[in-house]
Amino acid sequence: AHVRTVGPCSDLFLWQIAVVAVMCKPHRCPHISFTGNICVYCPGGPDSDFEYSTQSYTGYEPTSMRAIRARYDPYLQTRHRVEQLKQLGHSVDKVEFIVMGGTFMALPEEYRDFFIRNLHDALSGHTSNNVAEAVRYSERSSTKCVGITIETRPDYCLKRHLSDMLNYGSTRLEIGVQSVYEDVARDTNRGHTVRAVCESFHLAKDAGFKVVAHMMPDLPNVGMERDVEQFIEFFENPAFRPDGLKLYPTLVIRGTGLYELWKTGRYKSYTPSALVDLVARILALVPPWTRVYRVQRDIPMPLVSSGVEHGNLRELALARMKDMGTECRDVRTREVGIQEIHHKVRPYQVELIRRDYVANGGWETFLSYEDPEQDILIGLLRLRRCSPQSFRPELKGSVSIVRELHVYGSVVPVSSRDPSKFQHQGFGMMLMEEAERISRDEHGSRRLAVISGVGTRNYYRKLGYELDGPYMVKDLYGPGMD
Repeated sequence: AHVRTVGPCSDLFLWQIAVVAVMCKPHRCPHISFTGNICVYCPGGPDSDFEYSTQSYTGYEPTSMRAIRARYDPYLQTRHRVEQLKQLGHSVDKVEFIVMGGTFMALPEEYRDFFIRNLHDALSGHTSNNVAEAVRYSERSSTKCVGITIETRPDYCLKRHLSDMLNYGSTRLEIGVQSVYEDVARDTNRGHTVRAVCESFHLAKDAGFKVVAHMMPDLPNVGMERDVEQFIEFFENPAFRPDGLKLYPTLVIRGTGLYELWKTGRYKSYTPSALVDLVARILALVPPWTRVYRVQRDIPMPLVSSGVEHGNLRELALARMKDMGTECRDVRTREVGIQEIHHKVRPYQVELIRRDYVANGGWETFLSYEDPEQDILIGLLRLRRCSPQSFRPELKGSVSIVRELHVYGSVVPVSSRDPSKFQHQGFGMMLMEEAERISRDEHGSRRLAVISGVGTRNYYRKLGYELDGPYMVKDLYGPGMD
């Protein structure tokens, strides 16, 4: 690993990002027309017992209830939530949207444009006529949109969908995978193949997106050992290897096909203790470049007939890992804010750590500033040497792409000998410098692109990047540097 030491640290400032989850209007699942039905475990949707809810939600989740109160109006959902976060004492200078409510990309283009336009307008205060105009004004807004995450399925993550999402200002995708087994995908009526999952990961990463996978342990006809094996495959097979994971153990909910199987004794959930064991074993497998965003759904417990019985599953799994002598080294567990809150631990000796791996047809480099002694993560950068199959014109030829830059804390060194040492140089800038060096000297790239949230484009302009399509791009060989 390439290592650079920074020195003793104090005075920690966290990047405060307000996460605003919004929901699109209820609509039928797109694969009903192909398979004749929805997935066996899926609650919600316009035809379900939970009438006014979106597909795969019950209408009783906090985000669902806020959306229903706003009658699914994207502008009102955003304004209400931002105001609410402000009143709770959160900083709302930087906002990240999560677009929930089933497969957003299956909705008509006109509705999607209306929805995204209103998200940007709710932050900028401008009334736009189209998405491009909304994005332009959002760029200059005092409340910055630092990213948009969109939930989708592998069959709605094709080239045209990815290009649309880039134009929206989206930077991260949450793709419903659920299982890496073809027989399970077929038996649960997923409506797509596992091969489609691998292809969607490849296309998405080659377009610069961060990829978060939704996975469901405890599906019918799988069993404990096969569940563990699928996560080993998921993290070690280069055809998968996601950047993030949302772990959603299977829930039995009234009105689903799975409920009928459970009622007639043809499906049985793991016991609470076995489920904690399984989640503990899964978390021990997570590589240090993957972030586990969630460990269970936020569906209210009274609506769950069988499945997860505890609201603090992650906490129980981490406690079980201590007993087992294993540890979770995912991004979230190690990030500086979490470490300070839970363990009162602050970084002392910070180094630049580099991890390289192959994933989805490309060469990935995970750069991070860490305190290796205490295993604390301060900032990270995901760099990719795109595969030759990259479909975006801006990324063709010798181009590398930064898929994520995130600094969890800015650390200022205390050094009487050299007080100015780090005063004007942040970790983000140093990570970008190293990414430029690797792209030029090792990848042999002529240009470096960044998939940037609309509101963070000016940060990259200060580093010499210019807008090219939806990306911020810099020529690595200036005049006379060939």
